[in-house]
Amino acid sequence: MASMFKNQTPQQLSLIAAFTSATTITLVVFALGLAGLFTLSWQGLAVLFLVIMGTDFLANFFFVRYYIFRKIKLIYKVIHRHKLSPDFKADKIQMDHHILDDVEREVDQWAEQHDRELEALEKLATYRRRFIGDVSHELKTPIFNIQGFIHTLLDGAIHDPAVNTQYLQRAAKNADRLEAIVDDLETINKLESGQMVLDLRDFDIRDLTDEVFSDLEMKAKARNIRLTYKEGANQHFHVRADKEGIRQVLINLIQNSIKYGREGGVTKVSLYDMETYILLEVSDNGIGVQPEHLPHVFDRFFRADKSRSREAGGTGLGLSIVKHIIEAHKQTINVRSTPGQGSTFGLTLEKA
Repeated sequence: MASMFKNQTPQQLSLIAAFTSATTITLVVFALGLAGLFTLSWQGLAVLFLVIMGTDFLANFFFVRYYIFRKIKLIYKVIHRHKLSPDFKADKIQMDHHILDDVEREVDQWAEQHDRELEALEKLATYRRRFIGDVSHELKTPIFNIQGFIHTLLDGAIHDPAVNTQYLQRAAKNADRLEAIVDDLETINKLESGQMVLDLRDFDIRDLTDEVFSDLEMKAKARNIRLTYKEGANQHFHVRADKEGIRQVLINLIQNSIKYGREGGVTKVSLYDMETYILLEVSDNGIGVQPEHLPHVFDRFFRADKSRSREAGGTGLGLSIVKHIIEAHKQTINVRSTPGQGSTFGLTLEKA
């Protein structure tokens, strides 16, 4: 019985209510006639039935429409961000449609969207709190060091030739680190906001890798790490990309492999032909990354080994910049790692 009324339109409900009322009253009058208390012909009963049904239908129709209008208007004021149109009036409601079902569906959609927005806002708030904390932590160390060196110099060490130049050099080194952090944050901001326009061109990715090997040769030698290609995956391929952006990607990835690689180990670059794409991988045999940390490798200021990271320098933003540059090319990057065995970063580039 309940399901029968649930699937009716307001117009049908008004008609059912009117029919029920008219039938009830007509039967009462008929019963009174049988009891001799009231006399009415069959034609009179029919007219009475039709009059009552028509009057009741109109009353129910307008009452239900006005009632529904008031309820819908209140609901829409809650779930709609835009102001209701002046044309939204009671006489505009289509009573022969399943209005309440439509409203229920809109409320459900609004509730789902509202939950998604709240969840997204909570994630953003958490990310913002963590990011502000990370930035504060990263900036605090060089600022504290600079303050310490400068105040020591001001307290008299400036006149001690054995330490004054050394303290100034250390203060300058920390100032350079501050500048590097700000520059990297600015780069990420430009990439995220779309302000950095890619200069797409065709170039040989193997030749570019050779250039980066040459630039980082001294850093690799300092840790006795060999920079080479994987055997059988060292062919020359032409790709279409922003050459300077990809140069920065290679520098960051290879520097990262030198920093976390095993002293006396090897960093290998591999190039694979994937028909429409080139897969480039940078592998090391270093400390690797713990499984629980892998999802955060590309997060800002993430460090697999914080003590080694600080000794080797860097801003903690390199891999985050790498990810943004590759995504700006509409390509993908991923990482595979086993603790104690090393890590492999793989990225795709469009084949020229």
